[in-house]
Amino acid sequence: MDFDDRGTRLRLGAAVGTVVLALAAAVALGWPLADILTVGFVERTLQAATPIALASIGGLYAEKSGVFNIGLEGFMIFGAANTGALVWLLGGESPTQADLWVAMGLAVALSVAYTVLFAVLLIRYKANQIVAGLAVWFIGLGFGPFTAVLVWGNRNSPGLVSMADVTVPGLAELPVVGPVLFDTSPLVLLTILLAIGAWVFLYRTRYGYWLQAAGENPEALDTAGVSVNRVRYAAVIFSGAMAGLAGAVLLAHSGSFTGTGQTMVNGRGWIGIVAYLFGNYNPLGAAAAALLFGGLDMLQIQFQTVGIQVPNRLVNLFPYAAVVVVLTVWSSTRMPSALGEPYESED
Repeated sequence: MDFDDRGTRLRLGAAVGTVVLALAAAVALGWPLADILTVGFVERTLQAATPIALASIGGLYAEKSGVFNIGLEGFMIFGAANTGALVWLLGGESPTQADLWVAMGLAVALSVAYTVLFAVLLIRYKANQIVAGLAVWFIGLGFGPFTAVLVWGNRNSPGLVSMADVTVPGLAELPVVGPVLFDTSPLVLLTILLAIGAWVFLYRTRYGYWLQAAGENPEALDTAGVSVNRVRYAAVIFSGAMAGLAGAVLLAHSGSFTGTGQTMVNGRGWIGIVAYLFGNYNPLGAAAAALLFGGLDMLQIQFQTVGIQVPNRLVNLFPYAAVVVVLTVWSSTRMPSALGEPYESED
């Protein structure tokens, strides 16, 4: 659906209203907003939102075509672990950013290969989509630490190379926009371009209409001579590639791999699913929701900086509390009519 859709407008209005209320509450409590809402906070928010937005856009494409991909978390772990391992193999103890770019590209290619197998299981062999997605997540939880131990002898990697602070000479001096977009990770700008491109493709091209039809009315699409399953294959593979890229971006921003606990992905794939539900299956809406979750995640640093005494554990819960609120308020989001239903051509 487009931004002219009433449901999308209501969500955006509610999000803006929530932000306004939060700002009013901060003023009432006497918090120094000028010290909280800094350029650095915006930069960190964009970087935190980037992997969530990428995974969310991939997931909504799969669902728009009629296929659940709740394995986004697992594919993100694959992307992060493979990127870290490949950076180490390419550059050793002193990898360069060129090594990081190559590693990210190879990691995305590996994610595509994994997703092809996943898509075959779902579409050709009609595996239960929820169970298969959970299996990908569980495999990822084991794959990440295993890869780290295999490569570094430890679940956590040493410091590798980061792309969190890259300056573009000339453009970084532009007022406001310069420090935010051109004195930070180039992956932020890449994500913005991908979100816009995903929106244009989905709502302004015939291929995008085919993808939507595959999820809403596959019989009509089949009657028109377009293979429903081919459209679904493409959408699912795209979703895995985007989730793999999301994990690679997460690794590139942190500069190292963490395989302990829930791994460094730590629920971002699940938040990505909530983001596209909040955004009403709209790539730009999903990116905006990811920005909201990223901002909530970065509040901890800002509170510490300005000396606001809020327990860290409480601040860490903000993004997940937002997830609960979103799921509660917008649980009525209309999913594609044929979502989760295997399709057999009548030919």
